[in-house]
Amino acid sequence: MADEFTAQMSLHRGRWRLYVVLLNTTEWWPEYGFGREQPVPTFTERTDSLSVLGFEPVPGAAWQWTEDSQDPDDPASPVVLIATVQVRSRTGAGA
Repeated sequence: MADEFTAQMSLHRGRWRLYVVLLNTTEWWPEYGFGREQPVPTFTERTDSLSVLGFEPVPGAAWQWTEDSQDPDDPASPVVLIATVQVRSRTGAGA
C-alpha cells in the first residue's frame, strides 16, 4: 500500500497555492502556485497540479473545504479557506 499524504490548497499573498504536507521529514514540501486569486482553481486544475508534483488523489478521496480566519482571536478577521484531499505518490513518479 502506498503512503498517503495530505495535500492542502490555500490563498497565500493573493495567489492560490497547493502543497503536499510531508510530516516527520526535513524535505521541502512539494508546492504548486496557480499565480492568481480568481477564479478558484478547478477540480481539474488541482488534479493536474498534483500530477505535476508527482501525486494523485487517493481513490475515492474528495476535497474538503475548511474555513479559518487570519486572526483566530478576532471574530471580524478575514476568512481563510483551506482545501484538503488525501493523496499518494503516483505510480512510477519520482516524488
